[in-house]
Amino acid sequence: MTYEQLAHLIKVCCEHADVYEIVVFGSQSVLGAKPNPGPAFTASMEADVFVLGDPEKTNAIDVNLGEGSPFHEKHGYYAQGIGPETAYLPAGWEDRTVKVGSPFITDGRIGHCLSLPDLFLSKATAGRDKDKPFCQAMLTHGFVAADEMLTWVPKMPIDGSAQNLLTRRIRRWAKEVGIIV
Repeated sequence: MTYEQLAHLIKVCCEHADVYEIVVFGSQSVLGAKPNPGPAFTASMEADVFVLGDPEKTNAIDVNLGEGSPFHEKHGYYAQGIGPETAYLPAGWEDRTVKVGSPFITDGRIGHCLSLPDLFLSKATAGRDKDKPFCQAMLTHGFVAADEMLTWVPKMPIDGSAQNLLTRRIRRWAKEVGIIV
């Protein structure tokens, strides 16, 4: 997905849900801070989105603009409606989002994309197979620094054993790409 495609999706999602703002989670939120991040970050053709405080509107976005929808078939990319509970994020993430939108690009609608540190920590906490190469690319491209991410681990809303696992995972992933922390 490109920045332009994300901006279009934000506009359409907001129009469909009759709101002016949505939140973008997942890998494509990288486009908020890095509009041209490179191919390692633009492979996904979906953006995870939600309407803050309105799960019904989020579900409607998923049904009408999601995978397999006429929108997806026409444009080749789509929105996946998710809930905010889908991701583990450090406190205050809402204040660190990067806004995508303008009167010209999104018709005044706004997509709040996760900050790069919040995106990295969310994916590293999930620890799925698909998250590892994405997080490692964030490290090698300098989007985040491993030592800084380690200082954020205690702020994650997970228990002590999960924090220990997250710390080990970040260290291991960084080491595998030649970054020593």
